[in-house]
Amino acid sequence: MSSRALPPPLPLPIALAISRAVGTLARLRGGGGTSLPGKTLVRLRADAVAQLAQRLPEGCVIVSATNGKTTTAALAASVLERSGIELVHNSAGANMEGGIASTLLQGSGAQLGLFEIDEAWVPQLTASLQPKLMLLGNLFRDQLDRYGELEAIAERWAQTLGAGGPGEHSQLLLNADDPLIADLGRQRERTLHFGIEDDSVALQSMAHAADAKRCRRCGAAYVFDAVYLGHLGRYHCPACGQRRPQPQITASEIELRGVESASFTLQTPEGNARVQLSLPGLYNVYNALGAAALGFALGVPTQQIAESLSVTQAAFGRAELVELSGRPLKILLVKNPAGANEVLRTLALQPGQHDLLCVLNDRIADGRDVSWVWDADFEMLAQRVRRVTCSGSRAPEMALRLKYAGVDPQSIVVIEQLPAALDAAIADAPQSRLPLYALPTYTAMLDLRSLLLSRGVTGERWSA
Repeated sequence: MSSRALPPPLPLPIALAISRAVGTLARLRGGGGTSLPGKTLVRLRADAVAQLAQRLPEGCVIVSATNGKTTTAALAASVLERSGIELVHNSAGANMEGGIASTLLQGSGAQLGLFEIDEAWVPQLTASLQPKLMLLGNLFRDQLDRYGELEAIAERWAQTLGAGGPGEHSQLLLNADDPLIADLGRQRERTLHFGIEDDSVALQSMAHAADAKRCRRCGAAYVFDAVYLGHLGRYHCPACGQRRPQPQITASEIELRGVESASFTLQTPEGNARVQLSLPGLYNVYNALGAAALGFALGVPTQQIAESLSVTQAAFGRAELVELSGRPLKILLVKNPAGANEVLRTLALQPGQHDLLCVLNDRIADGRDVSWVWDADFEMLAQRVRRVTCSGSRAPEMALRLKYAGVDPQSIVVIEQLPAALDAAIADAPQSRLPLYALPTYTAMLDLRSLLLSRGVTGERWSA
């Protein structure tokens, strides 16, 4: 049997023209066109991402984490753009190969590529983008049906960054407070660590669902001297002596103001500056700290970093506030136990009773297994719930979880269809215009965004 030779690859300029045309047609038909042009491009030219990345004069930097990568990248973009750097950035959150290719298609004239990367795509896209900087924020248990156990992701990342890996020569910006992340930079010279230095925000104990409790070098259980968020904190191994690296970029004197805002003192080797975040919660302090480390590594002065962080607004679904039928609606993405616990912790700092809209989906992008809701500590808020409307494809399970958490069953309403659930939750408003806090999973957040757009609530088109 004779074999036919494969046809030569399509010339890159032709592939680019076709892909841009596909994007234009998608937008004319009412689609966002966020990933489709890039998916088309990589089908026409498998090496397209690498070819386009090489055209950026200042190269690429990537941001990845289980929680907070979209916000961290948005904060970093603000820091870099306000310093005069022309960026190409996947701000819409499309963080797999097709989304990165689509972003590069629009990057004509940019100096630097800033890319948020899905955890599972870090090895492949590191090989294509050859980033000069890699900001790695955290690894939490999330979508086990897609990602597998944390240790499996950490091992793939370690191979990517190790000798002979595509990220061998990248400078690393690592969260010192996450043992799995900190391990990636041990024995590497070009590593900058960031972390929290303020025990006033430490938890009384580690959450029962916390991850990464054991030393990867010897297997002994870590001793945590302070726990800040999930398994993030100050730790050491009593068996082999391994401990948290000393961070060069830190946050101290932290003030958390419920769901409204947070502030902290940013400390770098160049000096200190006060940051006033319009974003709430300790998780956003971590996001801002990662962005600050990236800005510092690229030569942005500390005071300018602080000023840029202070003016950045929330990305959609990440503590964004909108007005609907005269009532404040705050949207707080929840997608795994660690992230949900931080949202609940932030809500617990907000005084008074709360109205909630909990939207639980089990689509591919959420993870089919939603058992993680039983590991989230809804108990900490149970006695503060005035009313909760449960919606989404797994609304009954969300309602059951809240009942077992101690929420009064008379306060729980189940309406699976989101438009009706949103209407009912907004309409049942006390005279005080109590805010409604929406806690959606990822695809539920997209559904909510589309619903708000259709009602003219938000002006910016956003898709993933």
